[in-house]
Amino acid sequence: MAELATARPAELAVGPTGAKGAGWNGLAALVATEAALFAYLLFAYYYLGASAPSGWLLEPHPSLKLAGPNTIVLLLSSVAMWWGERGVKLNRRGDALVGTGLAFVLGALFAAVQLLEWKAKTYGPGASSYASLYFVTTGFHMAHVLVGLVILALLFLWTAIGYFSPVRRIAVTNGTYYWHFVDAVWLFVFTTYYVTPYLGFAR
Repeated sequence: MAELATARPAELAVGPTGAKGAGWNGLAALVATEAALFAYLLFAYYYLGASAPSGWLLEPHPSLKLAGPNTIVLLLSSVAMWWGERGVKLNRRGDALVGTGLAFVLGALFAAVQLLEWKAKTYGPGASSYASLYFVTTGFHMAHVLVGLVILALLFLWTAIGYFSPVRRIAVTNGTYYWHFVDAVWLFVFTTYYVTPYLGFAR
């Protein structure tokens, strides 16, 4: 009778070996699709804002009290995730755990502050086309943040167990690029909704 093959958890592969795999192609397609979605939403903002009469903006001077520091928090989470991926590449599990764990904590903090930002608004999604675009755009971004937090939590767990190595790290690479994408999208969202009104757009 043939013996059943067994393996310790640390020997089980999470993704293929090498720098890229099938997951990479899926990630590229996902990023392209989601980038197009956000591009459409931001285009709608600029189009409606440029053609709308004066007073279209419900907030001619949006408060940066929460959104400004929150943007810095999200950018720091990207730096932390880069550090975590670097730790995997260099076979430094401690660095990988610190980077991935810190990225998760900062990402969760960003989500919490974003909820406070929504709560502080004096209008809801149905107040106007501007309000609808604001909540839809930031809501979609929040959904991507939450998906990213699940990914970061899994990467942290798998790193702690010892699934990854400098050779087997495609899941970490994909997760890192996804998180960078989420952060990059927020920069466009932040610039659009919080910066352009100060530059005189759609007043």
